[in-house]
Amino acid sequence: MYDNIYQKRNVIVTGHTGFKGSWLALWLSQLGANTTGYSLHPPTKPNHIQLLNINMNSIIGDICDIEKLKQVFQEQKPEIVFHLAAQSIVRQSYSDPIETFTSNVLGTVNVLEAARASGTVRAIVNITSDKCYDNREWHWGYREIDKIGGYDPYSASKGCSEIITSCWRNSFFNPKDYQTKHQTLLASARAGNVIGGGDWAHDRLIPDIMRAVSQSKKVTIRNPRAIRPWQHVLEPLSGYLILGQKLLDGRKEFADAWNFGPSETENISVGEIVRQVKRFWPKVEYEIHQDVNQPHEAHLLILDCSKARTKLNWRPVWNGQTTVGNTVQWYKNYYESQSIISAEQIKKYIADAQSINVAWAEE
Repeated sequence: MYDNIYQKRNVIVTGHTGFKGSWLALWLSQLGANTTGYSLHPPTKPNHIQLLNINMNSIIGDICDIEKLKQVFQEQKPEIVFHLAAQSIVRQSYSDPIETFTSNVLGTVNVLEAARASGTVRAIVNITSDKCYDNREWHWGYREIDKIGGYDPYSASKGCSEIITSCWRNSFFNPKDYQTKHQTLLASARAGNVIGGGDWAHDRLIPDIMRAVSQSKKVTIRNPRAIRPWQHVLEPLSGYLILGQKLLDGRKEFADAWNFGPSETENISVGEIVRQVKRFWPKVEYEIHQDVNQPHEAHLLILDCSKARTKLNWRPVWNGQTTVGNTVQWYKNYYESQSIISAEQIKKYIADAQSINVAWAEE
């Protein structure tokens, strides 16, 4: 897969102790990469990265510590960097906006500068968010050329991260100067609401549900009519990996911003996701409690992923029902038998991608 481009390749994943970062680290290990993770301590207990016990180089550090970050890049000599480290919770950004902006804005600058100073980095994929767009609550998908914005501190910080990415791409990693003045290609990736096993973050829908069912409690649903582009965590990761492949291949036309989201039919409400979860795990109990005083969160957010579909030949593999089913199965296995099925689910996802002839899954 991916033309074996990650085999024995030095890779740095920032934020590897987080939900998406841990899944990416696992997949890279399966692809034979020499992976180094750089992140704060795991944010929850339990946490996915420690349950996986991956054979990788795990470094605990803060992306806001520029000197340590540069030292790690010099020592590990990465050729590609996947930057996922961030404060990623909307509601938390209201309670601690300084930490949110420091991590998501200054942290991005530090990672890009560490890469620039390394002398080895050839490709950077900065993972931001679909919430980087100036959300007008309209009923069609946002394209990569649409206006960047952000109502809440988290969304605004991700908009800033996109602006920083564009700035560094123009100023220091300009594709026009590739292989003459520099050797690095820089892209950004924007994904929707990802779900999957191994997420225990607070104020996220699926983790809140799974915590409650594990304790035989009801979960409170605060915004059942909000519509999100739900997808399994492996969907955007497959996009990040193919994007990284193109950059490592020196394809400078791919040094750009990219959306990775589900098909339009999978943009469904929070309430419907909860009902689907309950169908797969009848023990789930929930109640609706809409607090008029809760912090603002987007109601309607849809991505247009036609650019990734046409230029990267990327497309989703699992529909909404399969996504929810695999997510619930992961947690059921964990809570009922203490087994971790992440590696098996990656293999299943790859097999399903091959069955529908997705380009990146070709062997």
